Amino acid sequence: MSVLGELQPNKVFKYFEEICSIPHGSRNLQQISDYLVDFAKAHELKYRQDEDLNVIIWKDGSKGYEASEPVILQGHMDMVAVKEADCDKDMEKEGLDLEINGDYISAKGTSLGGDDGIAVAYTLAVLDDEEMAHPPIEAIFTVNEEIGMLGAATIDVSDLKGRLFMNMDSEDEGVFTVSCAGGASVICKIPYETETVNASVIEIKMTGFAGGHSGVEIIKGRLNANCAMARVLLSLFNEVEMQLVSVNGGEKDNAIAKFSEASVAVLPEELEAAKQIVEDTFAQIKEEYKVTDPDAKLTVNVKEAANIETFTEDTTFAVVTAMVHMPNGVQRMNPEIEGLVQTSLNMGILTTEESEVQMTFAVRSSSETEKQYLIDQLTSLTETLGGNVEIAGPYPGWEYKADSRLREVMVEAYKHLYNGEEPVVEGIHAGLECGIFASKLPGLDAVSFGPQMEHIHTTNEVLSISSTERTWELVVKTLAALK
Repeated sequence: MSVLGELQPNKVFKYFEEICSIPHGSRNLQQISDYLVDFAKAHELKYRQDEDLNVIIWKDGSKGYEASEPVILQGHMDMVAVKEADCDKDMEKEGLDLEINGDYISAKGTSLGGDDGIAVAYTLAVLDDEEMAHPPIEAIFTVNEEIGMLGAATIDVSDLKGRLFMNMDSEDEGVFTVSCAGGASVICKIPYETETVNASVIEIKMTGFAGGHSGVEIIKGRLNANCAMARVLLSLFNEVEMQLVSVNGGEKDNAIAKFSEASVAVLPEELEAAKQIVEDTFAQIKEEYKVTDPDAKLTVNVKEAANIETFTEDTTFAVVTAMVHMPNGVQRMNPEIEGLVQTSLNMGILTTEESEVQMTFAVRSSSETEKQYLIDQLTSLTETLGGNVEIAGPYPGWEYKADSRLREVMVEAYKHLYNGEEPVVEGIHAGLECGIFASKLPGLDAVSFGPQMEHIHTTNEVLSISSTERTWELVVKTLAALK
């Protein structure tokens, strides 16, 4: 029995309910991909399904729009499939149990997959509507967006004609995203040699830093714990004879490091002075960052003199120099969108491996040239210090388009539907599929938008019914205006 059958717009919720009945977590997409193919066949529409299960469906323009510029409608078919600990649903094999609470749709005991099932539903409703006024439609349904935008990276779009690109993968009604950062993980590897020395050891642990997402929250000025450790080690290096034993911090390259720890060897006669330097330097840091990182904490443990294996003096110098001088944090703000970070990087992971210290940075920029310059900076310093660099998972950015026809049309349509209210037009300092498509389709004119959702990727995820209807009206009005 249908749960959403009485809701409007009827076709949107009809398709959303069908999508929710099909298991479609990331990497479990054969069934949902075949469902889209079956839809195309049933409606006698041209389609293509690739070996990765991405699907493209074409539809001619409606009467009077046959020669209009094609519009690309795009969303991803996978969801983040999570469930409560006491939920016995097999999300690899079973669909969702939908429920309605007031204005919200949710799923019992699991995530809902409104991100991005609602985009798929909107697009199918457009493809199924013979009365709607619209230009030729090129509908792209990508796979595995939630685990690295993998489908967008591999899909062939060389035969697409459209450059007007409506991405429906945003969760805030009334917000039009028009720019996103590209990025890469850059792993800087500094080799070290060891020797045995007779020395005391100071174990330094810094915890309780605020951390946060290195894209969304890099602008908040929070201190990266690995950078705090670099400052402490530099103070030690400048004042006493010290050699590193190990240094480690952070957990993910895309998270501002919340903790960092190091072990250093010092001469027994300089132990107390070294300990005081650590405490004094941290006190300075604590005072400077008392607003952004009020819970930062220092723990110092001391081990008495013994024969221990340490980095040599030269490799200690190389590692400390790298930690201190590697750029980190916001590098440039966007000159066209107020409050938007354009370029940044974050030393999210710091590890001592068997023969090298690795510093892993998440580099982000909406400018490809600025992103590359940052990578070149990291490479230059690393190689100067005798190391090498590995670049992993690069993805392109999406630069703000000052003369966007699509943005202008959508803003006017929004103002008409929302009684003159202006939408928020913004960029984000994180990656979107739009960035990948912008690199594949030169001149792409894109806007990312969507209905109101809360708590995506969790079992508390909800989709607003009224917002879904209003956003559908925006889709309809925009397509009609793109004649």
